[in-house]
Amino acid sequence: MAKSSAPASKAKPKAQAQPLPRKAASNGHAGHETVYVDQYINGILDPAQPMLGPVRDGGHIVANTAPGCWGPMITPAIRGGHEVTVPVAVAGAEVGDAIAIRIKDITITSRATASGNDTMMAGRFLGDPYVAGKCPKCSVLYPETRLEGIGQQSVRCVKCGADCTPFTFANGYTIAFDEGHGLGVTVGRKAAEEMAHDAKTFAAMPENSIQNSILTFAPHDLVGVVARVRPFMGQLGTTPAVPLPDSHNAGDFGSFLIGAPHEYAVTAKQLEQRTDGHLDIDAVRKGAILICPVKVPGGGVYLGDMHAMQGDGEIAGHTCDVSGTVTLQVHLIKNLNLDGPLLFPVFEDLPFLAQPLSDEEFARAEGLAEEHGVLEIEDSLPVSVIGTGADLNAATDNGLNRAAALLGMSVPEVKNRATITGAIEIGRHPGVVQVTFRVPAEKLEECGLLNFALDQYGD
Repeated sequence: MAKSSAPASKAKPKAQAQPLPRKAASNGHAGHETVYVDQYINGILDPAQPMLGPVRDGGHIVANTAPGCWGPMITPAIRGGHEVTVPVAVAGAEVGDAIAIRIKDITITSRATASGNDTMMAGRFLGDPYVAGKCPKCSVLYPETRLEGIGQQSVRCVKCGADCTPFTFANGYTIAFDEGHGLGVTVGRKAAEEMAHDAKTFAAMPENSIQNSILTFAPHDLVGVVARVRPFMGQLGTTPAVPLPDSHNAGDFGSFLIGAPHEYAVTAKQLEQRTDGHLDIDAVRKGAILICPVKVPGGGVYLGDMHAMQGDGEIAGHTCDVSGTVTLQVHLIKNLNLDGPLLFPVFEDLPFLAQPLSDEEFARAEGLAEEHGVLEIEDSLPVSVIGTGADLNAATDNGLNRAAALLGMSVPEVKNRATITGAIEIGRHPGVVQVTFRVPAEKLEECGLLNFALDQYGD
């Protein structure tokens, strides 16, 4: 992968030539060089279901992804709130390992999409509208639907004909993209309704997707708003060890499952088996490296919910979900025993304090250290540890504890390092954060992660 053009870190040069101590030998397990994916689950990430592949250690996954949020949200036959790809096994991946995912490319194929704040429709779900949609007239759970016309009453139960979408818009918009997918502009009623009548074409809906396109609703509350486009993956990760709705494979949405009245309820202990694949972190984009825990044999890499753009926090609850193509490269790391994901963002996505020291900064620091009797200063590189929880405080505590466990530090030490060499960044409100800070290079080397950090930030 191409190195960053950012100022180089002063990580020890000798470490660059050393092998990763926990890296699996790629010739030890059979696997395909490339696995192509255009199949989707019904919303439930179930470790008992078959996986595609396996892809070899060092091989590639190429996927055509479907829009993630609003389309599945108005399609109650999809039981998880999203429509993500069938997971792909990685050859040789065992519980306790980790899978490094290099995001080689993300390309939007949709010409337009629609989004906005949601309103949950009372009487049209059992406990959770993302998971257990219900027809308000015939009371069928997960009803099959058909579209009748356009607009927010167009989703109809196949059995009885009732309007049965679990969600409508509180404030919504339709956004069209330019040919190069560099900008989007929100459109008025006439254009939105024209797109609604040909929704699947404008959405570039993959042929195996079963969702109702959200363009059918033709929202147009915002007109003439210009947004820059920078795509990333809202869902990218590995399969949890218990069946979970895909949009709830995280500590915030997952908390809705504890004691829920529907069949996908879990206990608090079972929710610890999540893998936090639903991140909605805008730094999970082309050029980044995401390290994911393996909690089931094969790992089960899945993806979806491509977003055209998003500000930190995704405070509207949703953003511009699009179809697209994605190319990933996977690497197996043995015995890392992660609880949740780690991220090596591209340089420009790092907080200012977390950016690697330039040669000039390092030289100045050495002089300052010598002046004050400090014999040696740290060689360090940044890492972003993901934390999730029912709210932002719980997510931050989760990320701090995960970082401490991974790096053999106390939580107070992690707090200090994140304060003076990093930041706590909000991925998704209400409960996904990044604990980002510079880490001693020897700590990363002990974990088998140094080469990935050097790939991103080294010479």
